[in-house]
Amino acid sequence: MMKFVSLYTRVLGMLGPEARLGWILAIANILLAVAAFAEPILFGRIIDNLITSQANKVMPSVETLGPLLAAWVGFGLFTIASGVLVALHADRLAHKRRLGIITGYFEHVLQLPLAYHGGTHSGRLMKVMLQGADALWGTWLSFFREQCVALVSLFVLLPIAMVLNWRLGLLLVILVIIFAALTSYVINRTISEQQKVEGFHSDLASRAADALGNIALIQSYTRAEAEISGMRNVVERLLEKQLPVLSWWALVAVATRAATTITVLSIFLVGVWLYTHDLTTIGEIVTFVNVAALFIGKLEQTASFANRLVTDAPRLQEFFEVLDSAPSVRDKPNAIEMPRPRGAVDFEHVSLSYDGKRAAVDDISLHADAGETIALVGATGAGKSTALAIMHRAFDPQKGMVKIDGVDIRDYKLTSLRKNIGVVFQEALLFDRSIEENLKVGKPDATDEEIDTALRRAQAKEFIARLPEGLKSNVGERGRALSGGERQRLAIARALLKNPPILVLDEATSALDAGTEVLVQQALEEVMKDRTTFVIAHRLATIRNADRILVFHEGKIVESGTFDELVAKNGRFAQLAKAQFMVQEDQMPQIPISG
Repeated sequence: MMKFVSLYTRVLGMLGPEARLGWILAIANILLAVAAFAEPILFGRIIDNLITSQANKVMPSVETLGPLLAAWVGFGLFTIASGVLVALHADRLAHKRRLGIITGYFEHVLQLPLAYHGGTHSGRLMKVMLQGADALWGTWLSFFREQCVALVSLFVLLPIAMVLNWRLGLLLVILVIIFAALTSYVINRTISEQQKVEGFHSDLASRAADALGNIALIQSYTRAEAEISGMRNVVERLLEKQLPVLSWWALVAVATRAATTITVLSIFLVGVWLYTHDLTTIGEIVTFVNVAALFIGKLEQTASFANRLVTDAPRLQEFFEVLDSAPSVRDKPNAIEMPRPRGAVDFEHVSLSYDGKRAAVDDISLHADAGETIALVGATGAGKSTALAIMHRAFDPQKGMVKIDGVDIRDYKLTSLRKNIGVVFQEALLFDRSIEENLKVGKPDATDEEIDTALRRAQAKEFIARLPEGLKSNVGERGRALSGGERQRLAIARALLKNPPILVLDEATSALDAGTEVLVQQALEEVMKDRTTFVIAHRLATIRNADRILVFHEGKIVESGTFDELVAKNGRFAQLAKAQFMVQEDQMPQIPISG
């Protein structure tokens, strides 16, 4: 229960810059609660006045009734006008903060490390963002529109009721105690079950996003029925957990409504007994009957709000869990802007492990002169991509450091570091936007001439010219409107447009046909001049002219040299070259066998 309360204390804390308006609305709700209970009290006084006049067989005087009627009308008009203003500003507060929360969440998620995104489905992150923001919005809107008045009314009413008639007021106190105990019991019974329900909602979002992102696979393997069946299975399990929760809250709703009849009847019966013993008046009985009806209405609103809080609690917990995930890579407090570097790169005893057990890179040391081309080869998982990811700070090493022009890269601001490093990934990563927008990712102010030059060097002009809208053509989700080779050429053009002093090519030509690969390779060789370039390649033909080749194995550099030097060593690289028919058996040096 305490965790539940602390969760919603944090929800109110998320008001941020709108907290001042929140306090104003809360105070306005207190005034509304007082005004709401003034009406039945005035009504009871008017009834007593009329009964007294009737008993004395005289007409009620304007002097007596006038102020009561005027006050009743005044409180009524105040309640209506204030209610409209509170609702209006509550709407504005909730909607404004919802958009602010979404923006903040989005900014935070984009700064989380690649390792986090690798272990968290994008569909789940999207679902957490939308449902979490909606839960916050709904809570604020409901609280400041209605529930704050309802909660305040309960606390305002009881003292007033006890002052008016402590005997009748005691009935309302007993009702509050019973209601609070029942609601607390139901919350404790259902909150853990609702957490499981929300887990199934996350499964639904992840499964749906996974299927929609792999339509081609589903259709080619005729898996539509299997995917639908899997979805139905998740839905059935979700309902299995959700229905008991709904049953408990249905019980609260029924109990609250039954309390209306019981409380009103009790007040009436006790009131009649008190009246016969000259301990109350008819006006007080009428007042308490109206107060009880109003009171029960507030209890129903509170029960409905509590139900919503329990339903939204798991969504908010998921939302806050993501917000509490700290980016592992961040700027140092005294980080500086990185000037355009010459491009000399040093790895000094760099080590990194993702799981704390097996090293992804293990004590890597290397030096690249400015303008040098360094190739990294080795089996999948040998540590090549991880090493270069450390260089542009997708991860920070647990040991060692990386320097550019003799300065630890962690001394630079992250954005300025990455502006000076261009990366072409093995998978062409494109937004569902126009070709022009995708090209300008690295250089938003690129001129038409610069774009034209980058496209020409990447051998991309020809296929763009064939598109109906040219550069304005949309590439589709993940670039699916284009072929693999076309996507890769756009990715290369994007990196060329950025014109970084340090370039990383992670299997950059892997998706190209042989003819296009030759053309792009020639363009890359021209662009690689006078800039430090790191090339990850499995096809050794693409790195034949690299200044140096580093052979990775199990996170370590096990061989280093030029292509010919490594072949001559007849080691691991030579075996790779032989497997790709780049050298013949008779070209490899014979190692004498002793004994």
